[in-house]
Amino acid sequence: MARDPDSIQREIEQARDALAGTLDALAERANPKRLVDSGKEAAQAKLSDPKIKFALLGVAVLVVLLVLRKLFR
Repeated sequence: MARDPDSIQREIEQARDALAGTLDALAERANPKRLVDSGKEAAQAKLSDPKIKFALLGVAVLVVLLVLRKLFR
């Protein structure tokens, strides 16, 4: 069954619009600024967890004590 040129043209336009929308969404997701911002938010969320925060504080205190011990020996 042959299709008329107008319906083929409409299908092409619909496919083009769908492709343009997909490309816009991909460009937004791959935006380096957005990726950096999302990485910062993830790091801040991890660091706001009390378990992580106090563990890092403990490690920092231990490192400072070891450095001071090394300096005064």
